[in-house]
Amino acid sequence: MEKISMSHEDYLEAMVMLGATPEHPIRSVDVASKLGVSKASVNKALSILKEKGFAEQPYYGDITLTEEGFEYGNAVLNRHNMLLTFLTKAVGIPADRAEVEACLMEHAISDESFEKWFAYVEGLGL
Repeated sequence: MEKISMSHEDYLEAMVMLGATPEHPIRSVDVASKLGVSKASVNKALSILKEKGFAEQPYYGDITLTEEGFEYGNAVLNRHNMLLTFLTKAVGIPADRAEVEACLMEHAISDESFEKWFAYVEGLGL
């Protein structure tokens, strides 16, 4: 799957966390609140996510993720959760710092490296 910017990955991740599926549309204001950004910023990001086929939104309507958008956002969320668990439980980094660092790492690590890291963490039983 083609990579998108860190910012757009964060939007997809937030939308997954809010439950944006065709069965459960979400509002732009909820995304803005979750990410601490303006509604205008959400609308700008959403136009790019729609262009790439990750999200749908009728004119001034609620947001849903396409299947591809949900898969991408869910993958980012899973990376984040695994990295956060590793940093807090295996390494002992305080949760607030680990949260920030996991967010940075989730975007930078390659798919291949993540798969190997995930297998390693599973072997630790975390």
